[in-house]
Amino acid sequence: MAEALLNEIGEGRFEAFSAGLEPSSVNPFAVEAMAELGIDISGAESKSLERFIDVDDIDLVVTLCSDADARCPIFPAGAAKEHWPFEDPAAFEGDHTAKLAKFREIREQISLKLQDFVSSLKEDK
Repeated sequence: MAEALLNEIGEGRFEAFSAGLEPSSVNPFAVEAMAELGIDISGAESKSLERFIDVDDIDLVVTLCSDADARCPIFPAGAAKEHWPFEDPAAFEGDHTAKLAKFREIREQISLKLQDFVSSLKEDK
């Protein structure tokens, strides 16, 4: 969700990539929550961090879940690293309605954080 949200909120100023410590399929609740905003991530790919280890033009690595902060490797290019601690909505237990509500909640939290992030960069210029 964060990748798609930054690409949307950033209006072309960023090229965001999402990767996981243990990539799997894209969560259908994430697809549903993002579709509510008119953002289609149904064709998104769950990518491994290994894919980005040797990429030398990454400016910032942001970890979102608690264990990712501790386990995220140092990128050789010296990219800055920040941790934005969000609850992992995939770990939430409940029926369809409750799980979707949790994904919406986290989607909104991420969206607000990204809006603040993008605004702070505009102010720096």
